[in-house]
Amino acid sequence: MSSGDEQDAQERRKKRYHRHTPRQIQELEGMFKLCPHPDEKQRMRLSRDLGLEPKQIKFWFQNRRTQMKAQHERQDNCSLRAENDKIRCENIAMREALKNIICPNCGGPPVNEDSYFDEQKLRMENARLKEELDRVSSITSKYLGRPITQLPPIQPVSVSSLDLSVGGFVNPGFGPSLDLDLLSGSSSSIPFPFPAPLSDIEKPIMAELATNAMEELIRLVQTDEPLWIKPGTDGREVLHLETYDRIFSKPGHQFLGPDTRVEASRDSGVVFMSPGALVDMFMDSVKWMELFPTIVSNARNIEVLASGMGGSRSGSLILMYGEFQILSPVVPTREFLFLRYCQQIDHSSWVVTDVSVDFPRDPNLLGPPSRNRRLPSGCLIQEMPNGHSKVSWVEHTEIEDKNQTLGLFQDLVHSGMAFGAQRWVTTLLRMCERFHCLMGTGADTRDLVGVIPTPEGRMSMMKLSQRMLNIFCNSLCPSNGHQWNTLSGLNEVRVRFIPHKSADPGQPNGVVLSAATSTWLPLSCQRVFSFFKDERTRAQWDVLSNGNMVQEVTNITTGLNPGNSISLLRALTPDQNSMLILQESCTDASGSIVVYAPVNLQSMDIVMSGEDTSYIPLLPSGFAILPDGRPSNGLAASTSSNPISGSSGSLLTITFQILMSSLPTAKLNTESVESVNRLISETVHNIKAALNCP
Repeated sequence: MSSGDEQDAQERRKKRYHRHTPRQIQELEGMFKLCPHPDEKQRMRLSRDLGLEPKQIKFWFQNRRTQMKAQHERQDNCSLRAENDKIRCENIAMREALKNIICPNCGGPPVNEDSYFDEQKLRMENARLKEELDRVSSITSKYLGRPITQLPPIQPVSVSSLDLSVGGFVNPGFGPSLDLDLLSGSSSSIPFPFPAPLSDIEKPIMAELATNAMEELIRLVQTDEPLWIKPGTDGREVLHLETYDRIFSKPGHQFLGPDTRVEASRDSGVVFMSPGALVDMFMDSVKWMELFPTIVSNARNIEVLASGMGGSRSGSLILMYGEFQILSPVVPTREFLFLRYCQQIDHSSWVVTDVSVDFPRDPNLLGPPSRNRRLPSGCLIQEMPNGHSKVSWVEHTEIEDKNQTLGLFQDLVHSGMAFGAQRWVTTLLRMCERFHCLMGTGADTRDLVGVIPTPEGRMSMMKLSQRMLNIFCNSLCPSNGHQWNTLSGLNEVRVRFIPHKSADPGQPNGVVLSAATSTWLPLSCQRVFSFFKDERTRAQWDVLSNGNMVQEVTNITTGLNPGNSISLLRALTPDQNSMLILQESCTDASGSIVVYAPVNLQSMDIVMSGEDTSYIPLLPSGFAILPDGRPSNGLAASTSSNPISGSSGSLLTITFQILMSSLPTAKLNTESVESVNRLISETVHNIKAALNCP
C-alpha cells in the first residue's frame, strides 16, 4: 500500500469518531438522570431526535455508567481515607495520653507494650515455669522416694471470660454422731462456675469450632463400616476408634490417661414430631429438659452467640451447660459446658451439634479443669411424611472415671448403654409420643367412673403427671447443692438420703427427706416393670397400704406401648376415701419408671375442671428399672430396638420422699431417719419375696 492510500485510510477512520454537540450531550444527560438503563425503544427515540445511530446511544450510556461507578468509588475511597486518618490521629492521641497515666497501685508509669501482648507473654512464661516446676518435682520425688509438698493454693482470679473450674461432690459420710441440721440448702460441693460473656475476639473462634464439629458430625452420621461396628449381639453400633483417628486425623485417643475412657455410639429412629418443633426444643434449655426429663437433670443457656438467620433457628449458636444423670444416687452426674450449633443443611434436613469448649488457662489459678469432654455429638433431623422426623443420633464423649465408685451400675455405664445414643433416641421417641397424646391427637382414655368429664380435664391430668415425673427425676439428682448421705439398712441394704427444705410452689412446704437405694434383681426389666404397674400386686410391696387393695378408676395412654400410661387409683378402704393415688408408668428400650404420689379429692377436682394445677403439692415416690448391662445368660439376644431383653438382670432403684415436718425451721432427728431406713429396707424385702428373688 502506498503512503497516499495509507493516509486516506487513516482519515476515514478518524471520521468515524466525532464529538457530540452540546445539545446532544444535554439531552443524553437528562435522559441518564431519568433512566440510566434505557430500553431499545427509548434508544431508538433518542437516535431519531438527536441524529445519532442506536449503537452510539448504547455505547454512550455504557460509558456514562462506567464513569459514574468510577466516580462513586473515588468518593468512597476519599471518605474512607479521611475516616482512617481521623481514627489514626485519635489512636496516636490516646497512646500519648496513656503514657502520662500513673498506675493507681504502684504509683509508677504503665508499661509501654500493648497490654494484650504483655498478657500473652505472661501466660506463656507462666506455662513455661509450670512445666519446669513439674519436671523438677518429678526428679526430686524420685530421689526423696515420695512426692514433694505441693505449693499453697492461690486464690482464684478471673483472667478471661473463658475461665472455668470444676469441683467435685464430697461425701464425707456419717459416723456414730449423726448431724442432721443440714437444711439450709448449702453444701460443701463446689457449684459449676459459669464463664463471663465471651469477648468479640473469642466469638469467631467459637463459631469456627462449632462449624468444624458440625462437619464431623455429619460424616459420623453418614459413614458406616469400618467407622462404625457392631461388636456384640445386641445390635448396637459403636465407634471404631482407630478408624476414627485415621479418618479425622485425631491421634489423641491413644494418648488418653489411664482413668479416661471414650464412649461413642450411634442410633436412629422415627419420632412423632416435625423437624422445626424438635429444633426449637433442642435450642431452648427449659424445653430441652422437658423433652428429656430422665436424662437431663439440669440445663442452662449461658450465652447466645448467634440467634439464627431470617427469623429461623438456622445458624443459631449457644453456649450451654448440661448435667446428665442416671436415675440412681449411685452414679455421679456428668457435667458439660459446650457449644450447641443448629444449621439447616437443605429444605428438609437440620443438624444440631454439641462440642465441649476447651479452656486453656492456668490450672494454678483456676483449679482443676473439666474432666469430661463432649466431642462432636448431636443429631441429624430429616423431615418425613405426616409430620414425622427421622433422627440420627451420635454420642461421643471422653469421661474420666478416677475415684468413681459405680457399684452395681459399673457394667451398665462401661457398656455405653447408660449415656449412649440409644438411650437418647428411645427417650425422644417415647416423649414425642407423649406430647402427641397430650395434644389430644392420639390419647386413649379409659374412664371407669366418669372422673374426667372434658378433654381439658384429661390434658390437665397429663400435665400434673408430667410435673410429678419431673420432680421424681430431680429428687435423684443432687444438682441443687445437696449431697447424698449413706446409712446401712436392714438386710445389708444401703440407703442414701438427703434432707432439704421444700419451698417450691408445686411441693409441700417444710422439711422433706428423700431416701433411695438400688439393688440387683435376677429378672428381666419387663418382668419387674409389669409387677409394679399392676395395681393388683401393689399390696405385696407397698408397706404403707397395710395389705389393702387398690382399684384403677381412670387410665390415659401416653404412647404406643401399653405400658406407657397415667392411672388414677383409689384404696378399697372406707377410711381412705379422701385420698387418691396419681401414678404414671413409662417404659422404653433403655429402662422403665413407675412414679406415684397421693392427691386429695379437692385437688383432683381442680385437675378435672381444667384449671391451673401448678400449685397442687406433689411429693412423688417410685421405682426406676434399668438393665444391668451384663451379657445375657441364656436369655434371648436383644435387638437394637430393645437391649433390655439381652440383659442378665435388672437394676432397681427405690425412692421415697416423705414430708417429715410442715415447719421449715424444724430439725430432723435420728428417729425419723431410722424410720425411713426401715421403710425402704422392708420394701426391698417385700419386693424380693414377691418376685421369689434371693
